[in-house]
This record gives sequence, C-alpha cells and structure tokens, in this order.
Amino acid sequence: MAIEQVFKPLQTRGRTGRQPDKKMETETERYLNSCKERIRGIDERAWKAARRHWNGIAKPLYGLGLLEDALVRIAGIQGTENLSLEKKAVAVMCADNGIIEEGVSQSGHEVTTVVTGNIARGLASVNRMAACAGADVYPVDVGMKETIEAGNLLHRKTRNGTRNFSREPAMEEAEMLAAIRAGVETAKMLGRKGYHIVALGEMGIGNTTTSSAVASVLLERPAEQVTGPGAGLDQEGVRHKAQVIASAVAAYGLRKEETLRTLQTVGGFDLCALAGVCIGGAVYGLAVVLDGLITSVAALAACRLIPEVRAGSRDSLLASHLGKEPAMAAILEELGLKPIIHANLALGEGTGAVSFFPLLDMAYQVYRENATFEELDMDAYQDYGAGKGPEC
Repeated sequence: MAIEQVFKPLQTRGRTGRQPDKKMETETERYLNSCKERIRGIDERAWKAARRHWNGIAKPLYGLGLLEDALVRIAGIQGTENLSLEKKAVAVMCADNGIIEEGVSQSGHEVTTVVTGNIARGLASVNRMAACAGADVYPVDVGMKETIEAGNLLHRKTRNGTRNFSREPAMEEAEMLAAIRAGVETAKMLGRKGYHIVALGEMGIGNTTTSSAVASVLLERPAEQVTGPGAGLDQEGVRHKAQVIASAVAAYGLRKEETLRTLQTVGGFDLCALAGVCIGGAVYGLAVVLDGLITSVAALAACRLIPEVRAGSRDSLLASHLGKEPAMAAILEELGLKPIIHANLALGEGTGAVSFFPLLDMAYQVYRENATFEELDMDAYQDYGAGKGPEC
C-alpha cells in the first residue's frame, strides 16, 4: 500500500476514523491559555540593576560577554540583582518512540530502559557531570515503553511509548496534553523545592527523528537539511531517516502554524514534556538551560504555542551549546539565542546544559565578589558602543 493511502484519511479523521475530538482541542488550548496568563515576565528593574552592577565592576566592559548576559537574564527572572545560583537541577525527560520500527536508529527501546535506570541510580554521564557542577538530577518517565522502579525516577507516564508516525499519528491529543502538563508540573515542583535554574535533558531512542520532523515543519526546511546521524547512523541511515520524515510531513500536510498538530502527529512525549518545562519555567520563575537538538526543538515549540515564553532577549531560556545536529543553528537563530559552548557535543541526557553550569558559577563569582571601580576609587570605563554589550 502506498504511504499516501495510509496517511490521507488521517488528515481529516482521527486514528480510528473518528472525527477529531474538538473538546480535547479546546481543553489543550484552555490549559495553554491558563499558563500564558500566569507568566510572570522579566523584572526590568532587576535586570537593569544587574547590568549596571556588571558595568561597575573593575574590569573591561562586557569582558565576560554572553556570561554577563546570562546572569543579567537570571537576575530579571529572579526579580533581584542579588541573584542566586545555589540550587541547580537537571530535568531529564524519558520516553520511547514508535518510529524506531522504521529503522531510523541503531538501537531499540531497551537502551532507553537501561540508560534511564542508570540516570535514576546516579550512574550515567549526566550524573557524573552534574555532581561536579553541584546540580541534582531528576529523571522523569513521561512515556517509556517499559515501566521500571529505579532510584529517584519520577513516574509521569503518558503511555508506553508513542505510535509509529509513519503509520498513524504519534499520540492522541489527550496524551499530548498530559505530557505537556507533566513538564509544567515538573517545573512547578522544582520551583517549590527552591531551585533557581534547571537544565533540560532527555533520554529516548528515536527522539532525534521526532525532533527533526518537528523542526522540519516549524522551520519550513526540507527534512534532509535538518536531519543528522543522531546516535551514530551512517550516511545511508541518515538518508533513510530523512526520507521517513519527509514522507510523513508531506502525507499529513503539516504546516508551521500547526504546532500542536505537529507535536501530536510526529512528535514525542519527551518533546512535549520538555516544552512544558520551558512553559513552566516562564510561569514559575525558573531559568531554563537548553541542551541539544531535542530540548531546543521543544523550546521552539513552547515559544510557538505561547510567544510570551520568549520576549526577545529577556526570556527565561538560555542556550548552552551548539550541538552537532544540522538543525541546531537554525533553531537557535529562530529563538534568538546564542550558544555559549562550541565543542561538538552530542551525548544528550542534558550533559551539554550541565557543562554550562560551571561557567555560570565562575562568572557569578566575579559578579558577586569583584571590587567595583567606586570601591577602588577609580574612574569607570565609559561605554562608547565599540564593545557593544549583550542585547539585554
């Protein structure tokens, strides 16, 4: 059977041939609108005070570049120039993806199970790096195929993995909403625990395929331009992966204005939950540090769903690094974010975002402890615009 014959009925009807449930669509929009109404926004007095403090420190103006920018944003998010980075968290969303049935990955869902278990027990790469950075790791099962009890794993399962989007939409709308809500609630939990900043991470075989598919739609880019090797495909594997994505996007007729339908049709539960954390960060006053492709696509989806999550350069999102996947540069440009680290990172789990924490801590020590020009009885540097500082 031609792929078009499989997809065409799904453009107007649900997976079982029923008309789409308008009530669920309304419920999703209602939930997102309720989040939008609670977004606090940046405290302009705080970020302006933080910028003045940076400019008063006895050092060259804007000498720490984007690190200064990051701390100014965090001050605005926290509502005070006396910001704190004392409590840092890593939220790792774990889920499986039915699209791996199409041979788009070297591995199966059992790898998601094993690695998630290691994260929950404190044994994975992200745990080792987070320990160095003074951050606590919170793995969350939002849609793994298997259910495990391990360490500090949080259970917010939507379903046992998504469906194969080459044959049917990845999820029902109610499932998508549940995953988004799980992410928002995770941000709420971390805020109540007193965390000031959260790094995003993920674990889920096949999630570079879902992320590339969503990126292809939201960026209006051909699949071959936004699809990479993921966890190590060869050139032929990447071509096959791109073809699977292109066929699905075309057959479903997805458009960039249809963020919710795109997430529901070709996305993943981890993507939806990560988008929820981005939204929750804006609601509950948490700085959110993006990792690689999956978390950046999730952030883009969050900003398309609720533009208030991103307000120019004064939002709650921070880019940690420029990953190896080909879509990364275009996504960050679309978000208006500049990555700090350029190191060909591609491990996932949130490791790139965690790598950003020590840099922030070092910049924070300068911000908090260095003497000012006034304290040293020195004339301050004048800003003539030549070393134009960060946009915020």
